[in-house]
Amino acid sequence: MTQKYMQQEAPKQKNRVILIHGLHQTAWIMRPLAKRLQAAGFDTHQYAYRSMRDGIKTNSARLNDWLENHHHPDQPIDLVGHSLGGLIIRDFVYHYPKWQIGRCVTLGTPHNGSICADYIWRLTPAVVGRSYVDALDGTVAPLPAHVTLGVIAGNRPYGLGQLFLQYHNRKLRTADQTPLKEKRAHDGTVYVEETKMDAATDHIVMPVSHTGMLVDKLVAAQTQYFLQYGKFKR
Repeated sequence: MTQKYMQQEAPKQKNRVILIHGLHQTAWIMRPLAKRLQAAGFDTHQYAYRSMRDGIKTNSARLNDWLENHHHPDQPIDLVGHSLGGLIIRDFVYHYPKWQIGRCVTLGTPHNGSICADYIWRLTPAVVGRSYVDALDGTVAPLPAHVTLGVIAGNRPYGLGQLFLQYHNRKLRTADQTPLKEKRAHDGTVYVEETKMDAATDHIVMPVSHTGMLVDKLVAAQTQYFLQYGKFKR
């Protein structure tokens, strides 16, 4: 084994990990993932925010305020976000560059905007609240080039959003009614295609649903692996 290969495989020092929940959730839903990361030696904090009442810019600003009061900017942090939480990460690392960002992982985050949220916004905008504009509409801030991001997507179609996605999938059929299987894959709320972004360092699809990924031990293991090595385990 070459020295170069050994250096690539060597895990980095464990940073403090900030876990950020998604829409209609609270910090406690990140607890199972936090416990697994803690068992692996990570110091974690579950960041709570108001996903309905406040927009993404307010919530990332409050994350910055929390860090200013509880964390020294010379110490790197890792960020893990579920769904909308991943978009808050993107807004935060773009607008608050003073923080040293180690590595980031997003879980089921619609980086390209959410078709499910689009349908809901048109029907009953109050259901997605202020988190639609500049976030779920696909207009979130770009990912800075220096940020190392790993993206985990799910392809098990269980969730409240599947009614909208089933309807949308019927519209995606070709003229001969052949389903576009890859394009139609989703986790019950977010399409796999919506999670992809060119700026990401790595992307992996796992057999989990949108909410189920938060309690899945293999998702936790892949999250831990990326935070340590900057890539997913294959």
